[in-house]
Amino acid sequence: MMHKCQKIFAGAIPFLLVVVLWRLGVPQWNPGGILAMIPIFYYSFIHPTPWFAPYAVLFCFLIDYKSDTVLYWTALYCGLYAANGFQNYIDLTRWDRGGLRAFSLFFSIAMFILFFAHPTMANLMRMAWITVWTCLLYMPIIALGRGRK
Repeated sequence: MMHKCQKIFAGAIPFLLVVVLWRLGVPQWNPGGILAMIPIFYYSFIHPTPWFAPYAVLFCFLIDYKSDTVLYWTALYCGLYAANGFQNYIDLTRWDRGGLRAFSLFFSIAMFILFFAHPTMANLMRMAWITVWTCLLYMPIIALGRGRK
């Protein structure tokens, strides 16, 4: 019985991580719940989890809603999900360090594109801070869910 409960909880970890990180939205540290992109990216591309893609699209939409970016993160996620389908050229599951470089590249490009909505020096510094902060937290957040099997 206990083993079955542990298995159910281990399967729920990716879904719970997304909800918790999205709800912990704080303007300076987690604007719009953007840290939820870490488990969304990891459990969609690096360690694919069954039934996670529709859930990820929903939460990308909710991140867009909270941060007033009209379908921006949702479109980026869907575009990367489609590109990941061409695994002859892109195979994110085989990247080292849990996909840290892949996530850093994806997130940095996304923030750089988002910068052009309001190109000011203050916005550039804010985007740089969010990018560095999110990339620094990638490995600790992923380590929370790595114990599941």
